[in-house]
Amino acid sequence: MRLFGRQEERARVEGVLAEAQAGRGGVLVARGEAGIGKSTLLDYAGAVAEPSGFRVVRAIGMESERQFAYAALHQLCAPLLEHVAALAEPQHDALAIAFGTKAGSPPDRFLVGLAVLNLLAESADERPLLCLIDDAQWLDQASAEVIAFAARRVYAERLALLIAARDSDHGESAPFDGLPALTLGGLGESDARALLAAEIRIPIDDAVRDRVVAEAHGNPLALLELPRNSRPEILASGFGARERPSVARRMEEAFLQRSAALPGETQGLLLVAAAEPTGEVALLFRAASHLGIPRSAAAPAENAGLFRIDSAVRFRHPLVRSAVYAAATPSERRRAHEALAAAGDARIDPDRHAWHRGQAALGPDQDVADELERAGHRSLARGGMAAAAAFLQRAAELTPEPALRTQRATLAAQAKYEAGAADEALTLLALAAQGPLSPFEAARLILFRAHTTFYLAQGNDVPLEFLDAARALTPLEPRMARESFLFALNAAIIIGGDVRGAAEAARAAPRAPEPPRPLDLLLDGLVSIYTEGYTAGVSRLRAALTSFCDEELDRDAVGQTDSDRWLWLANRTALALFDDDLMHDLAVRNVAITRKAGALATLRAALVSHSVALALSGDFTGAEAIVAEAAAIARATGAASLRYGDLILASWRGRTAETTALHRESVRGREEGRGAEVTLAHYALAVLHNATGEFLPALTAAQRAVESDELAVVSLALPELVEAAARSGRLDQARAAADELGVRAQASGTHWARGLAAGAQALIAQDSDAEGHYREAIEQLTGSRAAGHLARTHLVYGEWLRREGRRRDAREQLRTAHDMLTDMSAAGFAERAAKELRATGEHPRARASAPGVVLTEQELHIARLVATGATSREVAATLFLSPRTIEAHLRSIFRKLGITSRRHLKELQL
Repeated sequence: MRLFGRQEERARVEGVLAEAQAGRGGVLVARGEAGIGKSTLLDYAGAVAEPSGFRVVRAIGMESERQFAYAALHQLCAPLLEHVAALAEPQHDALAIAFGTKAGSPPDRFLVGLAVLNLLAESADERPLLCLIDDAQWLDQASAEVIAFAARRVYAERLALLIAARDSDHGESAPFDGLPALTLGGLGESDARALLAAEIRIPIDDAVRDRVVAEAHGNPLALLELPRNSRPEILASGFGARERPSVARRMEEAFLQRSAALPGETQGLLLVAAAEPTGEVALLFRAASHLGIPRSAAAPAENAGLFRIDSAVRFRHPLVRSAVYAAATPSERRRAHEALAAAGDARIDPDRHAWHRGQAALGPDQDVADELERAGHRSLARGGMAAAAAFLQRAAELTPEPALRTQRATLAAQAKYEAGAADEALTLLALAAQGPLSPFEAARLILFRAHTTFYLAQGNDVPLEFLDAARALTPLEPRMARESFLFALNAAIIIGGDVRGAAEAARAAPRAPEPPRPLDLLLDGLVSIYTEGYTAGVSRLRAALTSFCDEELDRDAVGQTDSDRWLWLANRTALALFDDDLMHDLAVRNVAITRKAGALATLRAALVSHSVALALSGDFTGAEAIVAEAAAIARATGAASLRYGDLILASWRGRTAETTALHRESVRGREEGRGAEVTLAHYALAVLHNATGEFLPALTAAQRAVESDELAVVSLALPELVEAAARSGRLDQARAAADELGVRAQASGTHWARGLAAGAQALIAQDSDAEGHYREAIEQLTGSRAAGHLARTHLVYGEWLRREGRRRDAREQLRTAHDMLTDMSAAGFAERAAKELRATGEHPRARASAPGVVLTEQELHIARLVATGATSREVAATLFLSPRTIEAHLRSIFRKLGITSRRHLKELQL
């Protein structure tokens, strides 16, 4: 295959192929305007790869295929399905459900991605594999996300993915953002002229040639099509108009000029081909026959170079298809779809049959709408939310009966929301709101609109929308009403809204059912604590949290329960009560349930909660590994990172630059300084400044944190406020915070709470009384999981002893604090302890660096998982990588640590 110019582009492609052949997988996303040569570059890659021993598979995005979930992915994977037996059972099942060959619950999108990654890896193990994905801007959403997922983790495979995507302002190829990219520009003038000379055989006047080269801006398709579709006199004088359309528009116009000159029957055949993206020749001619178009009508279009028919129908360029379809009148398009529906087989491809019937319908048609709804439900079963939304939306539009139309519009809106198209979901909700609506349907619509607007923008009106839904549901569906009140209260906490107002409103919630669900107990407890005070709500909240731990259900049969979705709030509430045992148990339970369910978005939040529990227990190493896994999920799913775990780890570890940067990101654009993340950011800054002995800045940050209604962070921030105020000489502030902490400790009754309260009393006590409080604090905290706070209590006790002139006793406490804090890698507090030790005349012992410091974050995470005895396949499934990638990382880990086996990893205690 000959390419004109493109030396840099060819080198990039050849480099990716060479890396893949050497077992270092590669990805390249070619971007550029229509006609710039992306498809030609992919063809070049295939022509280079095949003689080198690569297996080449292809998928092509088609605009009219975007309604069919996993359509493009099936193109890519179909030639490789002989390797599907090698997949782990959950992956095998997920792929089978996605492709519609097996019934089951809709698979998690990223479990399908892991299955595809391993399917490609298995094939690449046999011989190098090149995947070519063209017109990626038109891939169906499910396929695009899965292919992007796999593309981000081909680190150690004999696998290359080359993806071509048209430049767009609409984000169609957004899943591929961040991958290695190559932007194709126009050909240089000499290469443009060489292409013209080689491909255009008709004589062209020099002035015309100059004009074509100038107007094409190096776009190869424009260079070839402009001379073919215009008279020389027009080229010489007419293309210099001041307002020129884009290259894509000019190409479409050129193709339209060429098709408009064809016989009417040929134009009709082209339209049918444009409306049916499968390229199935027999189907095309059956549909044409339905319209009375003979097979011979294809010849003029082939002769004009618009498409060709061999084993499939192939358009010269996707712009031909889009131009032909867009230029047709609505009635012409309906006739084409009607013919395709008549020619298709509803038993073999019911979804495509339903889609064509839907596009052929002129007005409301109950039978067609029913068929579209069935197709929508099939897409939902495969996990194709975007496809389901398209089917259900069209079903709603064609439904004549108003009440049923409302139901279908609501269902379509939910599918749009789940597919990430919240704006479109609101539009469909507006259609559904036209009714007629029963009171229950109207209330449920309000609730769903609240969820959607909360997703789009966490504005202060969102809790009010949830409250409106809750009030409307109260006389109709009490159980749903209670959960809606809990949504309202939680939204107010998250965004920093009127929490007490939401709690007062929730007091009107219907009585809890018998027996009450864990979420019912949680609602009652939170309402009590926000309306009657901390002490009044503690016993109810503890009963609620215990019920979350005691609940036993068969999740193999029913998946996640209503209560499970509130586990992360229960975990936060346990922290607010200083109940470290419940916090740990709920965090572990949440991770186990969400991991089993394969719900990655929920798993990410569960992992962050678990990381916070581990960090507060002093296990910063374990917490960091879990934060790394949550970050890996965020990268895999394209979700925004949750900063909670990062903030706590960075501050307790004394990482000044990281903590301040995270604080800045968390509070940016939130002038009111409210909301859960902002509150936690202020708490983290207080911890950091207390660690480094900068007590006035710590006081400011802690004061901001305790002004929040976020119960958990206020509980954490109160001890920071006491220490910062006491050490800054602001004893009134310190006493007020210590008193509040004491009230909470008495109500909570846990060792953790009592230990923190005793430590606070020590900091504000007269010198003669302080020691007893310090000893009580250490005794209480020793009985808790709060190792970090215990180590800090040894530190402040040692500081007090040194100021009292009791150097010997001070050394004992400071030595204990230094050892504990150093073992935790709490660098800021450890350095403060070391400084105090030096002031007593003792030089702190140097601590050996852990061997894990030479590893990257991902390598350290892998090493720890392998050290537990996990196999490469198990680690790969946990981290959403392939087993070969895990093995490659292990080789690097062994080399860096100077070891030779997995057994040595366990011995190193990383």
